[in-house]
Amino acid sequence: MGARNSSHQENAARKHVAMEGNKDQSGGDVHVAVEVTGSAYGSHSSPLPVYLKFEDVKYKILLKPKHKISWRFVKPAIVVPTEKEILHGVSGSVAPGEVLAIMGPSGCGKTTLLNVFGGRVSQANVTGSVTYNELPYNKSLRRRIGFVAQDDVLYPHLTVTETLMYAALLRLPNSFTKQQKIQRVEEISIQLGLERCRDTIIGGRFLRGISGGERKRVCIGHEILIDPSLLLLDEPTSGLDSTIALKVIQLIQSIAQGGRTVVTSIHQPSTRLFYMFSKVILLSKGQTIYYGKAAEAMDYFFSIGLSPAMAMNPAPDFLLDVANGNLDAISIPPALDISKATKTIKNEIAEGHLARKEFLQYLVAKFNLGTVMQENNKQLESVFFKEELKEAILEKQEWSTSWWQQFYVLLIRGLAERRHEDLGSHRMFQVTAMSIIVGLLWWQSNTQTENRLADQVGLLFFISMFWTFVPMFMAMHTFPLERAMLAKERASNMYRLSAYFLSRTLGDVPMDMLLIFTFITIVYFTTHLRMAPQAFILTLLTVILQTMATQGLGLFLGATMMDVRKGTTLATVLMHTFMLTGGYYIQHIPVSIKWLKYLSFNYQSFKLLVKVQYSANQRYSCSSPEGCSINTSPSIHNVQLGGGGAEAWALLLLFVAYRILGYVALRRMEIGV
Repeated sequence: MGARNSSHQENAARKHVAMEGNKDQSGGDVHVAVEVTGSAYGSHSSPLPVYLKFEDVKYKILLKPKHKISWRFVKPAIVVPTEKEILHGVSGSVAPGEVLAIMGPSGCGKTTLLNVFGGRVSQANVTGSVTYNELPYNKSLRRRIGFVAQDDVLYPHLTVTETLMYAALLRLPNSFTKQQKIQRVEEISIQLGLERCRDTIIGGRFLRGISGGERKRVCIGHEILIDPSLLLLDEPTSGLDSTIALKVIQLIQSIAQGGRTVVTSIHQPSTRLFYMFSKVILLSKGQTIYYGKAAEAMDYFFSIGLSPAMAMNPAPDFLLDVANGNLDAISIPPALDISKATKTIKNEIAEGHLARKEFLQYLVAKFNLGTVMQENNKQLESVFFKEELKEAILEKQEWSTSWWQQFYVLLIRGLAERRHEDLGSHRMFQVTAMSIIVGLLWWQSNTQTENRLADQVGLLFFISMFWTFVPMFMAMHTFPLERAMLAKERASNMYRLSAYFLSRTLGDVPMDMLLIFTFITIVYFTTHLRMAPQAFILTLLTVILQTMATQGLGLFLGATMMDVRKGTTLATVLMHTFMLTGGYYIQHIPVSIKWLKYLSFNYQSFKLLVKVQYSANQRYSCSSPEGCSINTSPSIHNVQLGGGGAEAWALLLLFVAYRILGYVALRRMEIGV
């Protein structure tokens, strides 16, 4: 219902919005007229117009203090934390139908500025004004903003059609039927020129799939499925040849002409690409040294006394030389010619740094003193927005699909992605091989003597130990390996985190059940454990419960650390601690750390397995003519036979508690939003 109401309000806003004759900073006319009566996502409609305006934007980060060791005094010395300013008062604007390019050398703040526009940085670190139709950023804007990151974050084993289809099922509202969503994917595929590779897998570093240009177009298609009002792209031509780069920029230009506001960062475009942009911001060390029409950039720098010192690509190469402070390739005004004859290399380096610093100060001063920003500010103030457009921006949008739909799509997508993995067959080989080895070692074991009983109890402890280590380390890899994808999709509000968590943790359950059943079946009958259906079923259930609980701890560690190496280190310490306190190696634990055994999966599952296999009235051969009761045997390590409910409930509690902690840790994960 929320999606329909929002769509109707947007359509009403579009009917009344007309922005014509708004002049850009350099005096040219920009005609933007939007009149739409169709669906918000339909093929014959334009997205809700969004006018992006940013004034004096500054962004700072706090550098964490480093602890250094002073060898003279052999004690840590604390360095006072410092702030680093990434952006220094960047201003400008971009309207629907325009493409704004952010240019500059590496590290100048291009990606940071895009993240500020997309609301993907902490707002506490941002000063200045960034508005969308004269309104500040709010969470309801997330689904109106498409963000294409520089790195292509896609599932490698899914095909192009599957990738877009799963995105459509998650992002398009319930007002769309499944057939309409399929049609939307077809339209996007045709628009992006992906028809020929629709059934080809995405591929990856070591997996052959579609080309780099096609991957980039798939990423763009992933975002324009929802008809975003504002499309942000981080270096979309990076790593592409000139022909493919041209096609990508032409695609971006056509997207803007459909009524969208587009901002893209780009490092070093060709001349042909450069002049396709409506506006350009040139940054140097986070400061603006040019903002205006791409076609007028050279004229501006000529006007302040700068020109190429040699034959070169007239616009992009020259502009990057200016932004980098490459004074050898630029003819500069005599007032700035501070080069002097130097005697040593050290002096040359020092003077070169000083020259670049003064050169940047000159560029910033010229830009700030010019009429460029004054004219721009006047025009920004003259832009008029209808109240309907503002209300549409503020309209709170409900989730596109229900929780159950999100869970189902994510579950099916996860299974489809992992269907080509060799991990399942590797795990099956691992479990089968170990079960055969265990079966041969404990072949036809029995409880006739004390030594035989001790051997069989050792088998039970190995079972509990094996199904602690394997599930733990497998589960720990779950979230770190999908961190990039999770961060990308959560930043776009594609689904609830709870739906993802449950679908991801339940996706491997069928394989886990198969592995446990295979292991227990082979081991149980080859080692001749208690031959009773009830005992077999209870043993199987015990191992399943222990595995689920152990996986919970693995998921918690993975979500907390988000680093496989750090998680493995901590998991190894925890697992060995749980193993040592598991009731097999030591029974008399010091009181101060005795509580550790109650957190041990091995302790609870080992006791439960012993209670399942033996009863107090069982006897074995010993020095007594009547035999000895198993209940008094030291081989069972002081386990009180009978019952088992307490241990089962303890495992169930650990299963629930660790999964809750894992979910909380995942929710607190920094995803750049």
